[in-house]
Amino acid sequence: MQHFIVDAHLDLSMNAMEWNRDLRKSISEIRQREKNLTDKPDRGKGVVSFEALRKGNIGLVVATQIARYVAPDNPLPGWQSPEQAWAHTQAQRAWYAEMEKAGELKAITDLSTLETHIKNWTPEKPIGYILSLEGADSLVTLKHLEVAYQYGLRAIGPAHYGPGRYAQGTDATGGIGLKGIELLKEMERLNIILDATHLCDDSFWEALNHFNGAVWASHNNCRKLVNHNRQFSDEQLKELIARGAVIGGVLDAWMLVPDWIRGKSTPKSMNCTLEKLIDHYDHICQLAGNANHIGIGSDLDGAFGKEQCPTDIETIADLQKISSLLSQRGYSRQDIENVMHGNWLRFLRTAWKPN
Repeated sequence: MQHFIVDAHLDLSMNAMEWNRDLRKSISEIRQREKNLTDKPDRGKGVVSFEALRKGNIGLVVATQIARYVAPDNPLPGWQSPEQAWAHTQAQRAWYAEMEKAGELKAITDLSTLETHIKNWTPEKPIGYILSLEGADSLVTLKHLEVAYQYGLRAIGPAHYGPGRYAQGTDATGGIGLKGIELLKEMERLNIILDATHLCDDSFWEALNHFNGAVWASHNNCRKLVNHNRQFSDEQLKELIARGAVIGGVLDAWMLVPDWIRGKSTPKSMNCTLEKLIDHYDHICQLAGNANHIGIGSDLDGAFGKEQCPTDIETIADLQKISSLLSQRGYSRQDIENVMHGNWLRFLRTAWKPN
């Protein structure tokens, strides 16, 4: 029997609009179309499609919009103005809308749509998606946040990689400042979930000190096992646990195993399997004293494919293998159900409970 799966982080629109992937095609068709392309490291190696999601009984995902603004001294790729970044997120939004019209996706925006979707889900039906913004740079003003909420945005990670307009992200330092505080205040008013993923340490602690709403970490692993600022320290994990957060285990190989060298290491040479994810889960569970704060946030389409994910992942449908690995580690049937979907659903039911 397949478990129902919630995956709390997929960059579906980025793959459609920047990688130019038609996710309605099969994995083999997508790879075939890309076999002669070399512009991205994962060309011909993608593992995500609608068909693969359905095959894996992955019926609910948190799907992103993403567009970075970069100042003149920022070497990262991105847009030269917040307005350009906003326009790009609107193109991504239009793609989600077209996929809804095509019967591939269904927007989940509140408790009613969530419960109806869970009750009626079968792999033949549209895949539910909760819209999240990864990096808030594209919010030109806080009025744009109100607009985004009206069209369905329900979670925001204020930063991504590098410095941001509202917070500082991975590999950067510094706090959120006045603009970040104002963003968090407006998010709290609208009951938008704060995604702590990618916040640098300074911004992480400042953000949590200024935000009283629901907090999750859609795709994060443990610094104790892989020492990098992209990962959470034990102190951060304990704070998230205390706030009732769920932390989604991410399957990017360099976040699973230490000493990964980009462009040189391979999953096979580093013995990177799904077992490494269970190691990170175990660490969080030891800190929490239970299995109520871990889930799946695979990021399996986050600018990498088979060249940088566990060897036992051929397509995203293989997330089903996590349940047997958890069982082998001694997790109970209820714990396994919670990891596969129950913890995320409990979180959403609490966050979206009517006042």
